[in-house]
Amino acid sequence: MAVITAAMALTACSTGEPGTVAMVEGLRFEPNTITIEPGETVRFANDSSEVHTVTAEQQSLPQGGQYFASGNFESEAAAREAIERGFIGPEEDYSVTLEQPGAYAYICIPHESSGMRGTIVVER
Repeated sequence: MAVITAAMALTACSTGEPGTVAMVEGLRFEPNTITIEPGETVRFANDSSEVHTVTAEQQSLPQGGQYFASGNFESEAAAREAIERGFIGPEEDYSVTLEQPGAYAYICIPHESSGMRGTIVVER
């Protein structure tokens, strides 16, 4: 089961922090893949000048894995339908805590066609 928190507050972003994925210029997540243990939190920090989303690819969730998205949507379809509600602005962040082991693929909806995607691997 995933516990989802949206920390949409203005913060100072640092790409070198453990458990942090930066959204950087060039339309990419850095690092592209992050490995955590069950119950750990991943913070997505927007270090770019553009708005982004963090949207789990629902069809690729591990069995028993809970869906997550900035904007706290219930599904990928809902996130795509009301994309503006999920925007993470420059110097804002979004966090997700995952419990279920497996690989969680995610995208930035506005930059999906540019290849802005990543993976969270939850390992025991």
